[in-house]
Amino acid sequence: MSAEKMQFQAETKRLLDLVVNSIYTNKEIFLRELISNASDALDKLRIESLTNKDLADDTAPEIFVIPDADTKTITVSDNGIGMTRDEVINNIGTIAKSGTKDFLDKIREASNAAAQELIGQFGVGFYSAFIVAEKVELLTRKAGTAQGVKWTSDGAGEYEIEDCDKDSRGTTIILHLKPEFCGDDEYNFTDIYEIERLIKKYSDFVRYPVKMSFEIKGKEEDEPTIEIRTVNSMKPLWTRNKSEITREEYDDFFKHQLHEWEAPLEIFHVKAEGTVEYTALLCIPKHAAPNLYYSDYEAGLQLYSRHVFIMDKCKDFLPEWLRFVKGLVDSPDLPLNISREILQKSTEVKVIGKALEKNILKQLGKMLKDDRDKYEEFWREFGKSIKLGVYNSMFDTKARDSLKDLLMFQTSKDGKLSTLAEYVERMPESQKQIYCAAGKDSAAIERLPQMELLRDRGLEVLYLTDPVDEFTIDVLHEYAEKHFQSITREGFELDDAESQKVKAEVEEIAKTHEDLLKDVKEAIGDDVKEVRLTSRLKSGAVCLATGEGGPSLSMEKTFAAMNNPLFKATQILELNPNHAVFAKLESLHALGKDAPEFKDLCTTLYALALLIEGVMPENPADLANKVTDLLTK
Repeated sequence: MSAEKMQFQAETKRLLDLVVNSIYTNKEIFLRELISNASDALDKLRIESLTNKDLADDTAPEIFVIPDADTKTITVSDNGIGMTRDEVINNIGTIAKSGTKDFLDKIREASNAAAQELIGQFGVGFYSAFIVAEKVELLTRKAGTAQGVKWTSDGAGEYEIEDCDKDSRGTTIILHLKPEFCGDDEYNFTDIYEIERLIKKYSDFVRYPVKMSFEIKGKEEDEPTIEIRTVNSMKPLWTRNKSEITREEYDDFFKHQLHEWEAPLEIFHVKAEGTVEYTALLCIPKHAAPNLYYSDYEAGLQLYSRHVFIMDKCKDFLPEWLRFVKGLVDSPDLPLNISREILQKSTEVKVIGKALEKNILKQLGKMLKDDRDKYEEFWREFGKSIKLGVYNSMFDTKARDSLKDLLMFQTSKDGKLSTLAEYVERMPESQKQIYCAAGKDSAAIERLPQMELLRDRGLEVLYLTDPVDEFTIDVLHEYAEKHFQSITREGFELDDAESQKVKAEVEEIAKTHEDLLKDVKEAIGDDVKEVRLTSRLKSGAVCLATGEGGPSLSMEKTFAAMNNPLFKATQILELNPNHAVFAKLESLHALGKDAPEFKDLCTTLYALALLIEGVMPENPADLANKVTDLLTK
């Protein structure tokens, strides 16, 4: 039969235009699509041969890819099921049989952007060949038949179809490349090593061998030889039974797959069947990336569908707090051409993501219980992520509750890390609150004058040394029905009888020194909201407390470092009435509230309180002069 010219179905023509000009922004994925189609053809042959013994033979299934710089072509061939003439017309010349008609019906009702999102739901991968090819030839022969068929088109609106001789079953596709895809610039798809790279990147785990011919140069005058190599591994590690995989194999996989230079700290290998089928192979790296908490860090998991690579850095599976987790997800329930926009709305992705998050939480809890040293190693690298997870769950009680038992803080007990459950278990029965204090490090917190009283009473304090710690505690609010109480916040007091006695004595002293406290406040100015006497100091003369509900001084410094000076702590200057400095203040106040000596002592005490908190006074030189004067008088 001679070549017959035929028109593409109108819907198919429009689909071709969308694919070439709008949908596939990543030009190199055409090869992935064609190899996936070839793999599907081999699958169909294997399935049909189970019931049709005439199709079964000893021919090994394979896919062959041949780039040719001389002819500027790429040839992709398989020995799969093949197609008859009618099947070529129905599957390639029209879309009515493939389900894509439904897709185009939706396109008519959708915006262009929505149309681009929908295309991933339908099998139209063959048309991606026209992204890079100015002409495509397809030669095919159905398994069990003797007649071959040739199909040719430039994708513009027409195609030719004719009978032809073909030695074997299967399909061969020849792409005559556009000039821009066979040069030395951004794309050169006639380069054999570039094609090898694309196969390894996108089709490494296709279950059938993808082969290429490599020319091996001879020595001196020897003729070069041709070596046929299988360039894909065909062995996705994640499809094997976990009991058959050694830790060394897992380690090697993550080093190769994720370009990690060391073995991971923890591995998660999850297989699920049911509503959504998927396999996930995830890991927690040994060390956090230097830019893990910066905007330029690219988080996300690799996505595969039926062992075919779809995209890198898919962010839609795991929440932001798990950005440190690396690995991949392979699901046959996700289409090959799925877009990032579809992923964000996909029910399957949400189901997989929730299951993975639950599994990771369970494994972390098990690590904390069974291997404390390993968990503490994890915490030192990624604890900030758990705390950010709590902070970001401000309006999600369930998510917050799932993370709180994983939190760890250094404490005043022995300087070691402690969970909140362990802290509460050690609390004296009379202690009603969980005490905490913020500072740049544990040494700075230990030097706080407020710590002295708690040390004397044998009370344990959580050290909040990470800027995110206070935000985490504020969101958590309480643990095991025990509220968190900062020892530097307004309103902090101990509940024991001795503390209540001291508090009552201080309150009596305050009643007789109201004018003094008012004048100290006036001398310092608006930097402090109030000046009061305190019972929380023992040998210390002065300290700063911050108002409830607003940021602490530590928070204020964090916001300032972020160039956000609007968040200011409400400062309250607290004086120890049993300290010699207070007696000095009283004697100078007797000279009059405007006496320079009185004002200097007031501002000096405030500056010293700032220094204790790690805050530099506005005028350090002035402070130095005043301290010198006080020392010499």
